[in-house]
Amino acid sequence: MDDPVQLSALQHFAFCPRQCALIHVEQVWAENAQTTKGRQNHERVHAGGDEQREGTKTLRALPLVSRQHGIAGVADVVELMPDGSPRPVEYKSGKAKPRLADEVQLCAQALCLEEMFGVSIPEGFIYHVASRKRRELPFTPALRAAVLDARDGVRELLRSRVLPPPAADERCEFCSLYDECEPFAPRDFPRGYDPFSTALEPL
Repeated sequence: MDDPVQLSALQHFAFCPRQCALIHVEQVWAENAQTTKGRQNHERVHAGGDEQREGTKTLRALPLVSRQHGIAGVADVVELMPDGSPRPVEYKSGKAKPRLADEVQLCAQALCLEEMFGVSIPEGFIYHVASRKRRELPFTPALRAAVLDARDGVRELLRSRVLPPPAADERCEFCSLYDECEPFAPRDFPRGYDPFSTALEPL
């Protein structure tokens, strides 16, 4: 049986398969202002400890696993509703801007929680630290399918160990691996390959 795919790898793949391969296949990592801020926010959230307020219990840094779907990781926050059903909450350092990669990561957490708690989870939340806005995200069939597509994509990268061509688009501007990736360096692409289609399509 394959090792579980990490939730962070799903997020990286949905954002850019080349970024995912650099991190999870070639073990390349670099920090920039955004990744540093994100790491610090996650550390603060994880260190907050569990709490209970108005009937809702908050669990922090909860380990997650789904043997059915072959994914695993750690949730920033899981809120237990008064009826005991869980809702994942992912913290992001940027402003409230929908990104498929973040939504895939959150939905993957829900798939783990559904298996662990034996319940169906209709939605979760993304908290955008910069704007202090909390956005509700429905877990639609299309989003659930995108999680499994990303999982299969990561598995193929880990199997083939082939570095995909760069996205070479607006995603690259804020990527901490810009120098390692060299997205706009001259290179030969396979005939018929479209380097602008290397991430999952928006839902």
